[in-house]
Amino acid sequence: MQTTIRILMTDDHPMIIEGYQNTLIATKKPNQNLKIDIANNCDESIKFMENAVARNNPYDVLFMDISLPPSTDGKFNNGEDLAMHAKSIMPKAKIIILTMFNEVYRIHNIVRTINPEGFLIKSDLTSKELANAFQAVLSNPPFYSGTVNSLIRKTVSTNIVLDDVNRKILYLLSQGIKTKNLKEYIDLSLSAIEKRKKYMKEVLFVEDGSDESLLDSARDKGII
Repeated sequence: MQTTIRILMTDDHPMIIEGYQNTLIATKKPNQNLKIDIANNCDESIKFMENAVARNNPYDVLFMDISLPPSTDGKFNNGEDLAMHAKSIMPKAKIIILTMFNEVYRIHNIVRTINPEGFLIKSDLTSKELANAFQAVLSNPPFYSGTVNSLIRKTVSTNIVLDDVNRKILYLLSQGIKTKNLKEYIDLSLSAIEKRKKYMKEVLFVEDGSDESLLDSARDKGII
């Protein structure tokens, strides 16, 4: 018996998305009929999703790239926002995240907020892994790539507990944001941010008190 699987792929690199599409078609099971729509930006992806819901024919699987240009109305800044929206309007759809990011903070945050059925790092993605991930997500989710699993285990294995705000402070510092500018990204006063940094330097045993040593210690312990 034929099973139709409706798929939406969102990625702003046409060559990459063509490769994904060809891989799925070449490796699908004989009883699987794939209906694939392709979106190259947030606006196209939202239009496909809303049309599918309006027709009462939602997608079964959504492949979502994280790095996407914002939507023209400013409501969706990247693939994370799209994935959250997809889960709200198509709760039964399975989300497969594809990203170039391999920082612990970003991986941790995506797992916590989206909890995707599939999570793959583009830099170590092969056709075989993509095909395996697709079939696994359909039958026995979740499927996380080796890199994602390794980063998650590294986060879990550390016995130092930092809340999401502290993790975000570390992540922003690692991206070159100066302490004085952190309040533009986090809803805290500069003094509150400095107190959090002081606490983290204590629990991470940063002896010289420098931000670079703090980041080195956080990286070593798998926090960022």
